This record gives sequence, structure tokens and C-alpha cells, in this order.
Amino acid sequence: MSGVVPTAPEKPAEEGENRVEAPDPRPDNPPNYKSHCVQGPPGPAVPPPASCPGGLPMRFYSPQQPSTFPLYQPTSGIDPIQYQPGKHPMPNQSAPITWMPGPTLMPNCPPGLECLAQLDNIHVLQHFEPLEKVTGFETNNRYDIKNDLDQMVYIVTEDTDDFTRNSYRTLRPFVLRVTDCGGREIMTMQRPFRCTCCCFCCPSARQELEVQCPPGVTIGFVAEHWNLCRAVYSIQNEKKENVLGVRGPCSTYGCGSDSVFEVISLDGVSNIGSIVRKWNGLLSAMGDADHFEIHFPLDLDVKMKAVIFGACFLIDFMYFERPHHNVHQDRSRQ
Repeated sequence: MSGVVPTAPEKPAEEGENRVEAPDPRPDNPPNYKSHCVQGPPGPAVPPPASCPGGLPMRFYSPQQPSTFPLYQPTSGIDPIQYQPGKHPMPNQSAPITWMPGPTLMPNCPPGLECLAQLDNIHVLQHFEPLEKVTGFETNNRYDIKNDLDQMVYIVTEDTDDFTRNSYRTLRPFVLRVTDCGGREIMTMQRPFRCTCCCFCCPSARQELEVQCPPGVTIGFVAEHWNLCRAVYSIQNEKKENVLGVRGPCSTYGCGSDSVFEVISLDGVSNIGSIVRKWNGLLSAMGDADHFEIHFPLDLDVKMKAVIFGACFLIDFMYFERPHHNVHQDRSRQ
């Protein structure tokens, strides 16, 4: 009996046949899902981080590895939204302002005048101030400078104190600051005070405008000449040498028609360009919201273009800036 090794008791055959095995939780084949994602272009190769020397498995996302799927996939027929430089909404305006694209730097061109060098005509649009018409209080003038495509080129703002504006009115000395789409002051125009008590033929009574670009660097002058019948100006360089002339109409207060100031050569034969004050109906007759259109040759020296541009504002203040009536005088006449 000592040489017999005990063995485990055998199970009945019926018990092994009726045994049910548990199902395998892993499916044989993965289900076929239809993905709605669109495969994008492969991203740039990124080396694996130092924490994972073996690299990352495929399709594994981590903050160090950019995703291979694009963040935005535009649908067919719809253009993506593009934000153009210089196009931004302005305060108190419902529609955004579209600026003229800024050109590259040009040789022999003062900084900021690159846009003016590529134009042969510009529009000067004065802002209408309803409060000024109601109260009679003179405010600083503001102008929008646009091209033929209705794109903004510059913004011109008057910088004069309240006492000077309301005391001297149309004869006031002023400073006009010209800014571009980035808010930089690229040009300054200064009109000194001239005494009008003297005779009109006296040189001290003639109006003058200095154009600086950049501010502090004089590039030209606009000088008035005495004439009995019409407005006459000279376009001068920084040395006050006459380069061009401006000849106005015999009557600048015409109703129902444009007022044309011709830009002519020194001999008076060639017509170089023009400064036209457009007639805009009742808005021109009742409100200080003038519209000027300036024409000059495309290949004209950009400095002379800037001086002609400044002559437009001197003409506006001298002939089309309507003085307000004194309220006390109006009451005394009643």
C-alpha cells in the first residue's frame, strides 16, 4: 500500500459535458463606424519630447505635438473671412472703414506720402457738425481724404483752441494734423495770423500756409497774391521759390455750380491740375460740409502734391467757411 500514489478523483463525464464557458469580452472584428471627420494635411515633423525617449505612438495627441487636423475647414462655395490691415470699425459708425492699402517705401518720398504718390486725384470730405449749426459755437474742422474707390487715405483734424476759433472765425490761425491708417501724424499744416486791417495789397495782409512732412520739416508754402478780380496763389518749395500757380474763378459764391481753382504753370499756359469745390445742393448752401476734388498729374513731385493738397484747406477757410451770425445782432434787428 505504501507504493501507491494517490490521484485526484475523476469528475463525472456528465459534469464536463454540461460545462458552459464564459464568452470572450473582446470582439473578433471592431465595428465599422463611418467617421464624419475629413483627413487634413499632415503636420510638420516634431521631435519626440525628452520625457518619452521612445517617441509617441501614431495618432497620439499631446500639447507638444501639433494636431494633424485643421482647426477650420471652409465648405465649398463659401470664402473664408479675411481681415484686411487697416479695416476696422470706428466709434459712432455702423459700417467699418476701408483704408487704402499701404504701399512700400519709395525713394525720395517723405514718409507717409507713399499713398499720395500713387494717386492722381483725391476727395476731401468735410464732416457736418449739426451742433455747430444749432448753437453757433465753432468747433474744430474734420476731413476725410479718400480715393476714387472710396478708400480712406488720410484723416485731417484741426487743432485750434476754442477762443481762437470763435474769436477770429474764418480768419483764425490754425494747425491741421494729417494722420494715416495707423494714427501716425505724417503731415502738419500751419496758417499764421495775418492782420486784415491793412490794405489788401500789403504783403503783411496776404494769407500763407506752411506744409510740413514729416512734422517739423518744411516741404513747401502756399502764398496768396493780391488780385482785384480773383483768388491767386503760388505753390512754393521749401525755399519759397515759386513752382506752380493757382488761379480761382471770378466769383467763388456761385449757386448751383462747382467752383474750379486751376493749378497752372508759372507762365500761365499749361493747365497742371485743379482744385474743385463740388456743389452738393442744399448741403453746400446751408451746412459747412464741403466736398473738394483735387486733380494733379500722377508723375508730379509728391512734395508739390502735398502743397497743392494744403492749398485746398486754405481756400476752404478763406472762401467757403461760412461765419455764423451774432445772435445778439440778430435780436437787435427784430
